[in-house]
Amino acid sequence: MDKRKYFDFHAPVFIPSAIVVVLFVTITLIVGEPVERLFATMQSGLYDTTGWFLILTMNVLLVTAFVIAFSPLGKIRLGGEKATPEFSDFSWYSMLFSAGMGIGLVYFGVAEPVQHYINPPTPVEGAVEKAEQAMKFSFLHYGFHPWGVYGMVALALAFFTFNRKLPLAVRSLFSPLLPRQSKGAFGNTVDTLAVVACLFGLATTLGFGAQQLTSGLNFLFGLPDTVTSQVIVITLVTLAATTSVIMGLDKGVRVLSEWNIYIAGAFLLAMLAIGPTVHLLEAYIDNVGLYLDNIFHLSSYTEVYSDSNWQNNWTIFYYAWWISWSPFVGIFIARVSKGRTIKEFINGVVLLPSLVSFFWFTVFGNSALYLEMNGLAPIGQAVDENISTALFAMLGAYPLSKILSFIGVMLIVGFFVTSSDSGSLVVDSLTSGGKLDAPVGQRIFWALAEGALAATLLIGGGLTTLQTAVMLASLPFAITLLLMTYSLIVGLRREKFKNYRRRIKRIQQKRQIAWENHYEEFQEEDEEQEAVEESNASQS
Repeated sequence: MDKRKYFDFHAPVFIPSAIVVVLFVTITLIVGEPVERLFATMQSGLYDTTGWFLILTMNVLLVTAFVIAFSPLGKIRLGGEKATPEFSDFSWYSMLFSAGMGIGLVYFGVAEPVQHYINPPTPVEGAVEKAEQAMKFSFLHYGFHPWGVYGMVALALAFFTFNRKLPLAVRSLFSPLLPRQSKGAFGNTVDTLAVVACLFGLATTLGFGAQQLTSGLNFLFGLPDTVTSQVIVITLVTLAATTSVIMGLDKGVRVLSEWNIYIAGAFLLAMLAIGPTVHLLEAYIDNVGLYLDNIFHLSSYTEVYSDSNWQNNWTIFYYAWWISWSPFVGIFIARVSKGRTIKEFINGVVLLPSLVSFFWFTVFGNSALYLEMNGLAPIGQAVDENISTALFAMLGAYPLSKILSFIGVMLIVGFFVTSSDSGSLVVDSLTSGGKLDAPVGQRIFWALAEGALAATLLIGGGLTTLQTAVMLASLPFAITLLLMTYSLIVGLRREKFKNYRRRIKRIQQKRQIAWENHYEEFQEEDEEQEAVEESNASQS
C-alpha cells in the first residue's frame, strides 16, 4: 500500500511543527494556572517593547502594496501573460473574504466600537467625539492595514508559485535573494515559523468564534456559556471542518465560502433595514471620511505621550494577529488567484474588502452606538461585562431579535468551519513541501490539531493565552515579512525585464517575418519583370 496516499509530508517542516503543537498542548494542560500567569507577564513585556516594530511592519507592507500595484509592475499577470483566472470574481471574493476576516467581523463588529466608546483610546469629551473616535480606530484595525499584509504575502506567494514555478511555500519567497539557502535548512526554518504562526493565529480566531458561538446559544436556547461549552463547540466545528477538508478546495471550501457570503449579505441587509437606516447610511459616509482624513496619524500612533495601555490590548494585539494570520490567508488567497494582474489583485484583496469591512462595522457598530447614545439600551454595560455577548445584546434591543440572532449563529458556524478547513489546506501545503493537493490523511491530522490547539488555549487561560500565543508567533514572522517584501520587489523587477525582453523578441520576430515576406514579394516582382524583359527581347 502506498503510504503517500494518506501522508506525504516534508519531514524537516512537518516534524518540528507537530512537536511544537504537541508540546504546547501538553504543557498547558499539565501545568495549568501557572502557565496563564506566565503568559500574562510575557504579554505585557512583549507588547511594551516590540509594539513599535509591528506598527512599522504593517505600514511598510501596506505602502509597498499600493506602490507596486500602481507602478509599471502592476501590469504583470500572475501565472504568465496568457494565464486566465481559475475562479469567477464572486467565488474569488467569497473565498478570500471568508478566510481573511469572517469571524473577526462578526465578533468585533459590535464589541469594538462600543468598547472604544465607553473606554476611549484617547481622552475626549462629548458623546459625538467618543463615537467618532470609536469608529476611526475600528476602521484602522479592520481596514487597509490587515488587508495590505494579506495582499503582500498572497502576491509574493502567487508570483513565485505561478510565474517562477516554485513550490507554494514561504521558502519560495526568498529564492531571488538566497536561491540555495531557500531550499535547505533556512527554507525549512522559515516554513516552520510560518506553520507555527499560522496555527496560533488560527487557534486565536477559533477561540474567539467559540466564545461568541456559546454566547449566541446561551441567548437563543439558554445553554451554558462556559469554557466546557466552548471546547464542545470547537470539537463539533472541527469535525465539520474535517469533512469539508476531505471534500477539497472546489467542492468543500469554495461552496461553503459562497454560502457564507450569501448569509452575511442577508444578515447585513436585514440589520440595515431593521436598524436606524438613514442614520447608518449617513454614518458610513462620515466614518469613511473621518478614517481617510486621519489615516496618517492613526497609522503611526504609538501612544508614546500617553500612560494608557489601550494600544497594547487593541492595535498591537490586532497587528500581531494579522501578521501571524498572514501566511494562512496569504497562501490561501495565492492559491485561488492565478490569472489576475497585480493591479487587479491588490484592488481586489485590499480595497474592496476594506470598503465592505467599513460598511459592516458601520451597520452593526453604529446600530449599537445609536442605542447607547440615546439611552435606549445599556449596550455598553453588557459589552463591558462579557465582550463575546456584544452582538446578541445589541440584536436583543431591535425587532426580530431571535431570528437575527439565529442567522448570526449560523454565520459564525459557517465562518468558523471555513477558517478551520482552509487553514488545514494551507498548513498541509507548507508541511508537504509546497504541494497544492496534500493527501487526505494529512489534511485530517492538521484539522484535528488546530481544534486541539484552540481548545487548549481556552482551557489554559482564555483570551490572555490566545493573545500571548499570537504575539510569540508574530514577532519572528514580522522580520520574515520585511525580507519577503524586498525579495518580491527584486523578483518583480526581474520579471518585468524578462517580459520586456520577450516583447522585444516578439517585435523583432514579427519584423523579421514581415521583412522576409516583403523580400519574397520584391523577389517575385523582380522575377516577373525579368520574364517580361526576356520575352520582349526574344520577340524583337
